[in-house]
Amino acid sequence: MVGTEDVACQGVVKLPLKERGKPGMIEEIFQQVVGRDPNQPEFHQAVKEVFDSLAVVLEKRPEYRQMKLLERIAEPERVIMFRVPWTNDRGEIQVNRGFRIEMNSAIGPYKGGLRFHPSVNLSILKFLAFEQVFKNALTTLPMGGGKGGSDFDPKGKSDNEVMRFCQNFMSELFRHIGPNTDIPAGDIGVGGREIGYMFGMYKKLRNEFTGVLTGKGRTWGGSLIRPEATGYGAVYFAAEMLSTRGETLEGKACLISGSGNVAQFATEKVNDLGGKVVTLSDSSGYIYDEQGIDADKLAFIMDLKNVRRGRIKEYAEKYPNAVYTPVDRGLDYNPLWNHKAACAVPSATQNEINGKDAQNLIDNGVYVVSEGANMPSTPDAVDIYLDNKILFGPGKAANAGGVAVSGLEMSQNSLRLSWTREEVDSRLHGIMKSIHKSCVDASTEFGMAGNYVAGANIAGFLKVADAMIAHGVV
Repeated sequence: MVGTEDVACQGVVKLPLKERGKPGMIEEIFQQVVGRDPNQPEFHQAVKEVFDSLAVVLEKRPEYRQMKLLERIAEPERVIMFRVPWTNDRGEIQVNRGFRIEMNSAIGPYKGGLRFHPSVNLSILKFLAFEQVFKNALTTLPMGGGKGGSDFDPKGKSDNEVMRFCQNFMSELFRHIGPNTDIPAGDIGVGGREIGYMFGMYKKLRNEFTGVLTGKGRTWGGSLIRPEATGYGAVYFAAEMLSTRGETLEGKACLISGSGNVAQFATEKVNDLGGKVVTLSDSSGYIYDEQGIDADKLAFIMDLKNVRRGRIKEYAEKYPNAVYTPVDRGLDYNPLWNHKAACAVPSATQNEINGKDAQNLIDNGVYVVSEGANMPSTPDAVDIYLDNKILFGPGKAANAGGVAVSGLEMSQNSLRLSWTREEVDSRLHGIMKSIHKSCVDASTEFGMAGNYVAGANIAGFLKVADAMIAHGVV
């Protein structure tokens, strides 16, 4: 008898074109989603990617179609949008827009991050909330999906300006969240400083100390390993995929994009497991260090980005053997992905790897891609991964470590306990193993062995769909 891990390494099975949402029922439902919100391309991309995996599920389980679960799961339960006026250090009034997408609460309270970035809009937040539903379902923890944020840009703002914005943002958001309703966390532009300011305002307005936000400081309800969790989890998932081929990360070169929390701690975990990270980046460009970014170099990057808030090019000034390449907007590819390596962990932002980048990865020997960011690969890139039968861990599975430890933080808050670093890391590692197994089992059951995209979508969908049926038409 062949075990599921043996099946996983026999090759990736792509969905037949007729089952990838071209004509037929799935495409009809997808077009309804597009027609309802025509100017939301990121959301459409996320929905299409999930729907394309579900044709075989609806064929085997027609009750899901009868209950119109695709139509229901693509529609948020609630969308909250509000203005956020605040005053800068010059006494000038500024106005930003705040959002919270409460997507699905079938298996638990809404859970998902807050993003502060000028690019934030409904399309991006709905895509992130939709992905979060399935990601949270995969963690084995009872959490629904949500996402929120603002088009406020904390970059270049003083601490006082960030504090005033966060307090005004929370003065509206507090009406819609709570430890048993909706538990936000951090995301791009929202770190420990922002979480602290928002938690303080929530506590003042509610007059209660509850675990309403995760990513809190260690001395006021936070969990050990939370900052590390997404990066650690993405590397744990890569290691699990490699194990299906009898390999480890030992001695393998790895390309990582970004230089924030996810990239930093993915680098740390790759080093721990014997690999070598040779790239990191920010919005200005990227560095390539053929010798590898070891613990001392990583400590420099953490100080540079987390304390001094500097640019990645300073790394090349500190370490002359590294090469800094500035962003070239005229290129139709990112040269970061055009270096010899075995592994890649994209950890910057959505759609950062296009089809040409994906082909460059393949041509340079990369055969393991574990997404640390949310949807960093375009549909063309994903097709290239699958066509070449590489080990590809999609974001909803590979980067679920962050929300998994947020869930563990919620558990510790409810228990009024704090677990040790070793206990949290062990639980995180166990959750990532469980997510990997769920993806392998689901892809195998539905005839797509080795396809982690289909496996993650199907496994997450089944858990949420069964709960929605049990709850009735609500």
